[in-house]
Amino acid sequence: MTTVASLRLDGRVAIVTGAAAGLGRAMAQAMVRAGANVVFADLNVGEAGRAVAEVAFKPGHGKALAMPCDITRKEDCDRTVAETARLFGGLHILVNNAGKGPAHLENGPNYSSMKFWETDPDRWMDVIETNVIGTYFMSRVAAPLLIRGGWGRIVNVTTSLSTMQRKQNSPYGVSKTAIEAETLIWAQDLEGTGVTCNSLIPGGAVNTDFVSPMGKRNAEITGQKLLEPEVMIAPMLWLASTLSDGINGKRYVGKFWLPDMGIEAGAIAALEPPVLRAP
Repeated sequence: MTTVASLRLDGRVAIVTGAAAGLGRAMAQAMVRAGANVVFADLNVGEAGRAVAEVAFKPGHGKALAMPCDITRKEDCDRTVAETARLFGGLHILVNNAGKGPAHLENGPNYSSMKFWETDPDRWMDVIETNVIGTYFMSRVAAPLLIRGGWGRIVNVTTSLSTMQRKQNSPYGVSKTAIEAETLIWAQDLEGTGVTCNSLIPGGAVNTDFVSPMGKRNAEITGQKLLEPEVMIAPMLWLASTLSDGINGKRYVGKFWLPDMGIEAGAIAALEPPVLRAP
C-alpha cells in the first residue's frame, strides 16, 4: 500500500501564503520535505524565516525561501510570483492559505460583539479584503504562468459548511463562502489547461493562533478537540502531485485522510461534496 509519506515533489515550485505559522507552515514544510522548492510568503517574514530554517538544507529536501508578501497589495502579489519564477525557474503550485479570521475582529479596539451590526466595519472589510481579494490577487498573477507551463495547481484553503453559516461568524463565514465560489468558477475557467483549482479544509477548529479566544473557549465548553495543522499534509501532498491530475473543482477535508490510509483510500475518504451546488 502506497501512502503519501512516499510521495516526492522533486522539481516542483510552490508558493504558500500565510506560511509563517499554522496550516501554511505545516503544508509548506511538508512540501519542502518532499523535495519541492517552496516560497514561504507571509507578512511576518521573520517567523517565515524561522519556519524555513527548520527544513532548509537537509538531505532529500527541496529549497525553501521566506518572502515578505501582503496579499492585499497587488504589487506584492506580482512581485512574489515574479521573484519565485526568477529564482526557481517557474511555478507549479499556489496554495492560498493566508487569511484573517474572527480573532482579527475580537482584537480590534472597537470590538463590541460578533453580531454583524455591532462589528467594526473597518475590520470587517479587512477580512473580506484579505481572504477574498487577496486570494484573487495571488491567483490572478499565478494562473498565466501555470497555464504556460501546461501543469499546475491552485489550492484554496476554506472552512467547513457549519462555520460558514454559524451565527455571529461574519465576515469570516462570508469570506470563506466566497472563496468556495472562486474555487468552483476558476476550476471551470481552467478546464483543459492542465491546471486545476480545488478547496482544502482542515475539518474543524485548529490549534493555532488563528482561532480566536472565543472560539477556543467555545471548543472547551462543547468538548471539541482542536485539530493540529498536520491534518492538511496528506491531502496537500496528493493535490500537489501528478496523482491528482484531472481532479478539478473538488473539496477535500484533511481530518478524514487518516495517516495510515493508502493514497486512493485517503483521497476518497477526504472528498466532500461542494458547499455550493448547481440546482
